[in-house]
Amino acid sequence: MKPQEIRFAAFMLLLLWACNNKKNTSPDSIEAGSDPNFTITGHTDEGLSSFNRKVVVFGIDIYAVRQVEDARLLHAANLLAQYLDNDEDGIPDHQAVVDKMVEKQAFIVMWKSEDDLDISPPDGRIGQDLGNDETIPSYVSNGKTGRFDAALEEVLHLITHAGYAKLYPDIFGEVRGSTIANAMDIARAGQFISVPDTYPSEAWYSYDDETCEYDCQVTEYHYWALTSILGAQENRLDEIGHEWKLNTREKVQNQDAAVFQLLTDPQYSFPTVLPDGKYRR
Repeated sequence: MKPQEIRFAAFMLLLLWACNNKKNTSPDSIEAGSDPNFTITGHTDEGLSSFNRKVVVFGIDIYAVRQVEDARLLHAANLLAQYLDNDEDGIPDHQAVVDKMVEKQAFIVMWKSEDDLDISPPDGRIGQDLGNDETIPSYVSNGKTGRFDAALEEVLHLITHAGYAKLYPDIFGEVRGSTIANAMDIARAGQFISVPDTYPSEAWYSYDDETCEYDCQVTEYHYWALTSILGAQENRLDEIGHEWKLNTREKVQNQDAAVFQLLTDPQYSFPTVLPDGKYRR
């Protein structure tokens, strides 16, 4: 799902507040988990009381409803840590990106049922959702075969949307005229503000979800390009080729030189190794 700033009317917050408070779980009743790096805790964060626990990664919150499995919550935490600290030395590779995400109060909510997303977090927070059942810890460890781990996508969306796009609006901004948007316009064989009925035959990026507006198209393009460079898509061409054809590092480098140069420029400290969900292990 595309990233969004999750904002709802004040009356909905009041309506949900009474119901959600009944669901609150005391922090003392929550299992901390067995991860060597991250601890599952309770919380009292405003507007998110229906999510009974969370994990914090470099100051960024990942919330989960009761029905989300601890193993999948911790997997998402490990992926977030590996994306941000790809050399796994315990220090974010690009501290300013993390600082921007913390400034924007970036967060992930993990849900079991889509009804779990009927929430009212405070204005100003930037959120991204991730489903329990679409989080597949075995995908990378199984040689990038089987069902794709959507956490690789959704976690990255939060980083690019709340971090890079906000820190470098002229470069990674999800708006017309940014450097990455200009690269995307080439990849789509045109600057399409709305999704066209049919993309030109020379396009290699042809995402056709009509609800995904121009800013969302940039976010998705960033995801497709970077994860292809990292090798996450190398076995998926038959599945994804209708919207993204450059599913390997070599294809991106050879056909989309603009985005390849941008995402491998060391000044931006993008990951160079695909996260496997095993941070510092």
